[in-house]
Amino acid sequence: MTTKEKYRRLVQTQEIEIFLEQRWLDIVCGKENWDVVIIEEAGALAAAFPYCMRRKYGFTWLFQPPLTPRLGPWLSPSEGKYASQFSRQKKKMALLVEQLPDFDYFCQNFNHQVTNWLPFYWKGFHQTTYYTYLFDDLSNINKIWNGFQNTVRTDIRKAQKKTTVKSDLDIDSFIDIYEFTFRRQNLSLPYTRDFIRTLDNACDKYGRRKIFYAQDEKKRIHAAIYLVWDKTSAYYLMGGGNPELRKSGATSLLIWEAIKFSSQVTRNFDFEGSMIEPIERFFRSFGAKQVPYFHISSMNRRTKLLFSIRALLRDSWSLL
Repeated sequence: MTTKEKYRRLVQTQEIEIFLEQRWLDIVCGKENWDVVIIEEAGALAAAFPYCMRRKYGFTWLFQPPLTPRLGPWLSPSEGKYASQFSRQKKKMALLVEQLPDFDYFCQNFNHQVTNWLPFYWKGFHQTTYYTYLFDDLSNINKIWNGFQNTVRTDIRKAQKKTTVKSDLDIDSFIDIYEFTFRRQNLSLPYTRDFIRTLDNACDKYGRRKIFYAQDEKKRIHAAIYLVWDKTSAYYLMGGGNPELRKSGATSLLIWEAIKFSSQVTRNFDFEGSMIEPIERFFRSFGAKQVPYFHISSMNRRTKLLFSIRALLRDSWSLL
């Protein structure tokens, strides 16, 4: 049995994030462009570390795949004294890192439940702290509503008067709305439409996604959001809105509807965070808990040299 086959069995028996599932990785990385290192104890998997890999121009890159907020190691739950748990965790992480293939550059966002990155620090990796916002208990929807800032509740009530929330939008129409987010910043869609369609087809096939959109009486779509979930949490993966209708409050209404829906299918709701100040401020206004997670990276000398040359060339051209 290959390591991927063992990993597939693990995914089927454990509560693992959707982003770590084999069928997700097959799409976002490509079936031949990802692998996993594992640790076995007593015939069972004790730890696993999937990674996405690309080789180009003689360089090997282990990177964070598109539309995948987090990866990181999975460690089996352990019992006993805290010091003993910590020691076992350190040993597992060190063994996982040692099994990674030789690389020139590595970067991954870890799950927020991975709170100890010291084994990676001792192996020469670097860490940057990012943040997401999380409702870790969806059992009391009224409590969540009462935790919204007044501006959010006002926007929701306003949008309820102007729009109707639906969930039958086709993926191409959603992409049209999603693309507005990037056009507003003079950016192109960072993924191809075919890539999003393929990912959507898989999520829809396994009943793990829902598209919410707000439409007014004139059939105009004000905003749309894309939700995926697993047994543990729902994730606000994508979203966009018509820039001409941004003041309707539709996005706030859609997030509220997504939270209520999520309470019926899973335990948590994760906004998936953002380090962009206006987006962070908007997510924070819903009253969810701010939760840190780690961005882990490493590069060898020749990659550092490559990045330095690229930065030097970019700065030189900017002076012309």
